[in-house]
Amino acid sequence: MQKESLKQQAYNAIKAKILNCEYAPNTFINEELLREEVSASRTPVRDAISRLEQEGLVKILPKKGIMVSDLSLSQINMIYETRLMLEPYAISHYGNRIEQDIYMNYYQDYQAYLKGGDLPYSYDDMDDLFHQMFMDATSNIYFLKTYELINSQIKRMRIMSGECSEKRRKETIQEHLKITKCALKQDWDGAADAMNEHLHYSKNAIFDLLFKGNDWSL
Repeated sequence: MQKESLKQQAYNAIKAKILNCEYAPNTFINEELLREEVSASRTPVRDAISRLEQEGLVKILPKKGIMVSDLSLSQINMIYETRLMLEPYAISHYGNRIEQDIYMNYYQDYQAYLKGGDLPYSYDDMDDLFHQMFMDATSNIYFLKTYELINSQIKRMRIMSGECSEKRRKETIQEHLKITKCALKQDWDGAADAMNEHLHYSKNAIFDLLFKGNDWSL
């Protein structure tokens, strides 16, 4: 039990540093340095690196070492291709499992924000919670595992891009509000279409940032 706990601690610590871009994409990380930074022995660190390689966060290159994976245009395309398949489907098939009170809370929070108020949580946390609740409603372990992998990359994209503009924040909230309004009417096809639209806007905003240097939000 103790060994499992040490392995998990090493994994959590190294993964957090990758997601927060303390270990930047396309840079090499040294196993000995990792052991010092996360206060773990060789076995837990190697186990953590193996798991992170499976998740696509690091690459083990023969005779070179451990490299933090980059986020290429191709990968971003794949991330959004997967999100577009999963998230609208989750809403149309499982959105009715979520209590109407929860949708109403989001509706009220979003309306208050658009009128100049504050969100109950940070903007990024609200965004994560909103998308995650639809995936959680499916109770499908395969959907959830896939979305967990995607979410790790989303967090890296946020850090790498910097904070999004207030304009994009409001656009995102309005897109979420459209989804919520449909859900309150129990119009699940409409909610799924609104999620599809939102994800396309999000993807376009990312590529706009990459090619033009504008702000973006997931």
